[in-house]
Parts: sequence; C-alpha cells; structure tokens
Amino acid sequence: MLTIVAAGAGGAAAQTPTPDEIAAEGGCPGCDLNLAEMRGVSLPDADLSGANLREADLKKAKLPGANFQRGDLQRAEMERANVSGADFSRASMRGVDLEKSEAAGARFAGADLRSADFGEVVLTGADFANADMRSAFLRRASAARAVFRDAKLDEADLERAVLEGADLSGARLPYADLDRVEAHGANFRGADLTGVSLASADLSGADLRDVEFYRAHLRRTDFSGADLTGARSLDQRRLDRSCGDAETRLPDGLTIKPCDAE
Repeated sequence: MLTIVAAGAGGAAAQTPTPDEIAAEGGCPGCDLNLAEMRGVSLPDADLSGANLREADLKKAKLPGANFQRGDLQRAEMERANVSGADFSRASMRGVDLEKSEAAGARFAGADLRSADFGEVVLTGADFANADMRSAFLRRASAARAVFRDAKLDEADLERAVLEGADLSGARLPYADLDRVEAHGANFRGADLTGVSLASADLSGADLRDVEFYRAHLRRTDFSGADLTGARSLDQRRLDRSCGDAETRLPDGLTIKPCDAE
C-alpha cells in the first residue's frame, strides 16, 4: 500500500498520492487526501478506510464498493458520484455533497451526516442505522427499503422522498419535513415524529405503533391500512385532517374518515 511521507523538520511538503497511484495499489488507507482533486476518478472497491478526504473534489467519481470506514469526508464534493455498495460506516461526513449520486446498498451506519446533501440520491437498500443526520437534505431521494433505524433526523428535509418499505423504527425525526413522502409499508415503530410535517404523505400500510405525534402536521395524510396502535399525542382534531380505511388501526376512542370520501 502507499506510504505518505509526512512533512519533516525542514518544512518539506507531504507527499500526496495521485489517483493513478491509488488505483494501482487498490487504495490508500489512512492517506491524507485533504483538498485532493479527484474528479471523475475510477476506484472501484478501493480501500480508503481512515483516509482524510476533507473538502476533496470527487464529483462524478466511480467508487462502487469502496471502503471509507472511519474516514473524514467533511464537505467533500461528491455530486453524481457512484458509491453503490460503498462502506461509510462511522465516517465523519458533515456537510458532504452527494447530490444526484448513486448510493444503492451503501452503508452509512453510525456516520456523522449532519447537514449532508442527499438530494435526489438513489439510496435503495442503504443502511443509515444510528447515523446522525440532523438537518440533512434528502428531498426526492429514492430510499426504498433503506434502514434508518435509531437514526437522528431532527429537522431533516425528506420532502417527496421515496421511503417505501424503509425501516425508521426508533428514529428521531422532530420537526422533519416529510411532506408528500411515499412511505407505503414503512416501519416507524417507536419513532419520534414530534412536530413533523406529513402533508399529503402516503403512509398506507405503515407500522406506526408507539409513535410520538405531538404537534405533527397531518393534513391529507393517507393512513390506509396503517397500524397506529399505541400512538401518542394523536388527538381527534388532528386526525380529522387525515384519512384512512377500514384496515387502519387506531388508538382507542379515535376515528378516521375514509380517503375515498375526500
């Protein structure tokens, strides 16, 4: 593997490996690639674990299956990159820009993704378990069957995101924007939806057991076939702004109008 030469007492500059050198060695774990110009680089399955890629330019890079575990990618530019199946577990990625990238099956478990940009990113089957995604931008992201279990999504923007079959059990979503999300069959069990906006959201068939709905905005929310057993802070006045069907399961004493009556 490549060896980086640190700056010495004489002030010599540290050696930064080129993309060709990294490709030839199959990666560069622990390397200092801060501010590196790597636009369009092709490094499939490369080992970049623990590497410093802070503010690196990786636009349109081809990095499927790459290993970024515990790396530093803060404010890295990765628009339209291909990181499908890549492993970003426990990486530091605050402010990273992955807009319009391909990240199906990627692993972000335990990563710091505060204020990250996932706008229009393909995240099918991606794993964000226990990730810190506060104020992250996921508008129009395609995240069917993705795992957000126990993730922090406070004030995140998921408007029009596809969350069909996604696992958000135990997730924290206070004041997040989930307007017009497609979350058919998603699992929100035990999630905190305090103050969340779910206007015109499709939560049909979703598991919403034991969810906290304090001050949630539910205008035209579709709960057809959803299970809201044990849901907290869900009052009739708020529920009257949503709709469901005969299969919708509600806490005792609450009712819901049919969606076809609207």
